[in-house]
Amino acid sequence: MQPGEIYKYLPTSTVGKVQDIRKVDGRVWALLDFTGLWYDASTLSPADISEYKEISFKYRESSLKAELQSVEDLVKQTEEVNIDGFNLGGAG
Repeated sequence: MQPGEIYKYLPTSTVGKVQDIRKVDGRVWALLDFTGLWYDASTLSPADISEYKEISFKYRESSLKAELQSVEDLVKQTEEVNIDGFNLGGAG
């Protein structure tokens, strides 16, 4: 495994280019560009270049903004719930 090579994370089939490699406590870890996460090398398998889609930082940033907006929308929806029709009773 070398930086620049394409690998697939087997549990999720995430494919990325190896950015960096580290050895910690006898385990090898690889940083994949697609997620920006470190993966145990034993869970990675070499992947074909055709499986790799390069993701630009700009795309990740806009995707993150969209996800944050979705969360904000959900928060607003929960704040705007009308509970007038509910019959609130006490414990007893």
